[in-house]
Amino acid sequence: MSDLLHAQPFAPRDDAAFLREINVLSLRHLAGCEPYRRMWPDWSGADSLDGIPFVHVGVFKHLLLRTTLPEVRHQRILTSSATSGAVPSRIALDQQSSALQSQSSLAILREMVGPQLRPLLVLDAAESLRRPGEVSARIAAAMSLRPLASQIHFLLADAGDPRSVEWDRLREVIRGHDDLLVYGFTWILWAAWGGADLPADVRSLLRGKRIHFVHSGGWKKLEEVRVDPERLRAALLEGLAPQSRVIDFYGLVEQIGILYPLCECGFRHAAGWADVLVRDPWTLRPLIGEVGALQLMNVLALGAPYHSVLTEDLGRRVEGDCPCGRGGRRFELLGRMAQAETRGCANV
Repeated sequence: MSDLLHAQPFAPRDDAAFLREINVLSLRHLAGCEPYRRMWPDWSGADSLDGIPFVHVGVFKHLLLRTTLPEVRHQRILTSSATSGAVPSRIALDQQSSALQSQSSLAILREMVGPQLRPLLVLDAAESLRRPGEVSARIAAAMSLRPLASQIHFLLADAGDPRSVEWDRLREVIRGHDDLLVYGFTWILWAAWGGADLPADVRSLLRGKRIHFVHSGGWKKLEEVRVDPERLRAALLEGLAPQSRVIDFYGLVEQIGILYPLCECGFRHAAGWADVLVRDPWTLRPLIGEVGALQLMNVLALGAPYHSVLTEDLGRRVEGDCPCGRGGRRFELLGRMAQAETRGCANV
């Protein structure tokens, strides 16, 4: 499991096979997770995706859900980077799911940035790796790029201060390489690099380099300072080689390993082992072509029932083939529900 996890994430897939797998997975969690069973006591199967049970995203802030079965080996706890005063989400990671989620992230990222190895520059501090028993979503997102990295450099001296860039370390890497990966949470990438006054010699060293910037996380802080995607993109790519790219991923800490890239046509795409429904926020009726709350599903979550999560993010499902040529369910991400709690990492 999963037979759907293959090398080409956005190739055509067998929808009936996905429905079978997520039915089996839901029954598995009902058998092994008592709180989940209390949420859906009468559920025994679904003949369409809109009948698959879900957990509201807010539940993960209050319950640490685990599916307890003989073959499940839980390891660490994944925590969201909650905003000040907010309660973080906590997700139980298990050995088998973590392996599948790593495969998933790698396949999706490779599709977007290419397979070649190059140095990875992470806009975070190395100290963030050293939390025993827990891993933050920021670090988990950065480490999903590790298989594509020839070496890894953490650029911040202080994880809480995006202006604490270690410029000498960056200079050293730039001088030795023409092709780089850079990862940062969206607002950190802007504060540390895109909107920062880069030292003149650093900007000169960057000229003509080929860089893939990968970012995820919320736009809320950038909206407050009136930075939109086009402004971020233009600032990051200034002076770089034409092959350079800025790649925006949407995802949830509650669905680790599942990334929804923004294509050049402005749509998000779900990999073959994931899917997206849109529901009316008031009635929970499934919607097609209308705006509603996103329900995100995947068949990789074996150790806890985060395989089907009803979010507080608004979106619209778009039917038909995408002009970009990628398959998979496509949708537009349109913001947050009114009065929804501000999320930490991995939010809209």
